[in-house]
Amino acid sequence: MLALLLSMISFTFGASLAKRLYPLVGAEGATALRLVFGAVFLSVIFRSWRLRPRGHWRVLLCYGATLGTMNLMFYMALQFIPLGLAIAIEFLGPLSLAVVTSRTKTDLLWIGLAIVALALLLPVSYAAPSHAAHGLNWRGVAFALGAGAGWAAYIVFGQRAGRALGSSVTAAGMTLGALLIAPIGIAHAGLALFAPPVLLLGLLVGLFSSAVPYALDMVALRRLPSSTYGTLVSAEPAIGSVMGFLLLGERLSVTQWLAVGLVVVSSAGATLTTRSLNQAGAG
Repeated sequence: MLALLLSMISFTFGASLAKRLYPLVGAEGATALRLVFGAVFLSVIFRSWRLRPRGHWRVLLCYGATLGTMNLMFYMALQFIPLGLAIAIEFLGPLSLAVVTSRTKTDLLWIGLAIVALALLLPVSYAAPSHAAHGLNWRGVAFALGAGAGWAAYIVFGQRAGRALGSSVTAAGMTLGALLIAPIGIAHAGLALFAPPVLLLGLLVGLFSSAVPYALDMVALRRLPSSTYGTLVSAEPAIGSVMGFLLLGERLSVTQWLAVGLVVVSSAGATLTTRSLNQAGAG
């Protein structure tokens, strides 16, 4: 349980570090650095050079593409809305997938709670993030919903790729995601992406957002039942909100905290009733 808690803290800490890169290289550049350094770290952990895809290139490419797109959408969302709310909205993707693939009518309750949570975060605002007195910036909400859809697709392709190729597919998928997103980051940030301070901060983002969480998740998964793991991971939006407040000064309203709480409850409930909500690899 401690390993999983540290994993979620590490991931949200890494996302907080990534936001510090935005004034220098933008969300696109930060995403590229996270994926590139994350791919390096995970390749060492999983020894991905041993992977032999053979006839499974299509599913592996789809897995890598959804992983890269999911991360880009999530980091783009962080430009406009607080970290905890971006995570909460992103959770709607895997939650919806779990409910859709479930045959339990009880799960309608969980998706209902999630819809109420989303409604509490609306209406969206069309003002700049710093001037939005009421409602969340619409672009942040749209990107977070896109990240949620990407997360759902990531789960589907990840399960297929994992069954065919084993656990090292995570590093291979992130490498392919990095190859997809890196040109976007370079086109946006240019030579600024290669400045030593930027590379150092990007390395830390890759370490805390990818390498440390995945390593700790492996420890947690060996010791916790899958249902318990999924239930505990459901607390990530709340942890992200706390980390956003402590590290970035992001203050949520009472209504927004209530929305985060509803997402946590609905995600945990869906995990307990369906036991099919794959929460690994958020953001």
